Amino acid sequence: MTEQPTRLQDLAPNSDGERVVARTPTGWGDPGLALKRGGTLWVIVAARSDLAAACRRHGIGETALALLEHRGPGAHPSAANHPLRARLDRSPDGEIVLTVPTLSYVEQTKDVHTGALVSVVGNGVVLMCELGDADVVGRALEKLTGGIPIPDEGVHQVLAAVLMSLVAEASDVEVGLGDAVADVENAVFSSNRRNPVEQIYDLKREIAEARRALSPVTTVLPELVAEAEEAEHRRHSQPWLQRLTAWVERLDQHLGSYDDLLSDMLSAHLSQVSVRQNEDVRKISSWAAIAAAPTLLASIYGMNFEHMPELDWTYGYPIALLAMAAICGSLYALFRRSGWL
Repeated sequence: MTEQPTRLQDLAPNSDGERVVARTPTGWGDPGLALKRGGTLWVIVAARSDLAAACRRHGIGETALALLEHRGPGAHPSAANHPLRARLDRSPDGEIVLTVPTLSYVEQTKDVHTGALVSVVGNGVVLMCELGDADVVGRALEKLTGGIPIPDEGVHQVLAAVLMSLVAEASDVEVGLGDAVADVENAVFSSNRRNPVEQIYDLKREIAEARRALSPVTTVLPELVAEAEEAEHRRHSQPWLQRLTAWVERLDQHLGSYDDLLSDMLSAHLSQVSVRQNEDVRKISSWAAIAAAPTLLASIYGMNFEHMPELDWTYGYPIALLAMAAICGSLYALFRRSGWL
């Protein structure tokens, strides 16, 4: 018996460059393994430019192709640097064009990378292309072919596996950012005097990027829920879609709390800087006051007037030095007792 591939890199592309997974009587696997007539196909292409041709080969209608070409990522080069917006479009033939952002996290550099997942859902076929390094498709393939229970059936089971993998990857990003926030918190309140402001702002930028990529998913999932409500035969899709929506909302709330915590850390750090500056000013003022007392005495006795008191004292010089030392010592003790030194 041939072992079914569970990793995307183990799935050999066909002559058209497509990696195809099919619903077989025993589960999801290679389409060569006794694909049932009328079964479900999951077609994965490597490049965004190959998706339209693959859709034509598998019978996707022209209206859905037009939606794909005009609304998918890469359709407008002038907007290449703009944040990706999630979209869910349905053609009159019932075909779905779904575009959602993806997230991944690089722990070594604490960077959040965003990508996109483009899906075209037809009658018994799902065509998909992933842009970026999140590997959502690979994780979904492992779920489907690895025997992990996935809700729904047919093409909607593929969407369930993909969307769950996408949100699971976003959850990993949230955990990584949470660990990074904890590290910054330790740095802010440690005795190390390194300036964490740049680190805080870098992390806030990464959190903002993650929220920009995750928030569009919260607009697409309710549309899928509404679509399932309209279709009587898809009522069983509502529970997992609703759970997924709640999961995404929790992730966004956690990211928002991280951002608020970083803002509080920045305020605390600035307060610490202000306190240290006040301490430095008090120390400088204390030493200036101590230095001013002997300077005052020395300036008086340094005046070149002929008639001045105590000029003829035998012990005037040592007494003046002792007076200076006593005044300085008293001031030093006073400032130490008050916490200024």
